[in-house]
Amino acid sequence: MVDPPQPGADRLDTPQPGADTVDTPHLGADRVDPPHLGADRVEEPDVPTVRPLGPRVDVDRDGIERGLGGLVLTIIELLRQLMERQALRRIDQGDLTEEQIERVGATLMALEEQMTELREHFGLSPEDLNLDLGPLGPLLPRQ
Repeated sequence: MVDPPQPGADRLDTPQPGADTVDTPHLGADRVDPPHLGADRVEEPDVPTVRPLGPRVDVDRDGIERGLGGLVLTIIELLRQLMERQALRRIDQGDLTEEQIERVGATLMALEEQMTELREHFGLSPEDLNLDLGPLGPLLPRQ
């Protein structure tokens, strides 16, 4: 069972029940050491160093163009495959006339040809458009 939130639980400077330390130097609070460390021992947190950027960021224009093109083509390919599956479902259910089936088929074939040309323009393969979503698997089904 989940305990209801305590009043002030969303505030950083309010100690939570059972919390060993409160360390909010940006709010001006003093550090409270847990009893097992002792009052004479204070641990300093690791503070990462930040390097300032130079006046300009060196950007590879071709890499950005290829990456952005790949992202846009991935979204278009996902939508194309969803539309194709929906059209096949509607054909199987008998919802479309023969003329509609022909139009949908021609449109999907033209879109697939256009996608092939765009992939070639950006130097991408069909596998490049299939993002790996980790434990969820690939974005697009394997063909």
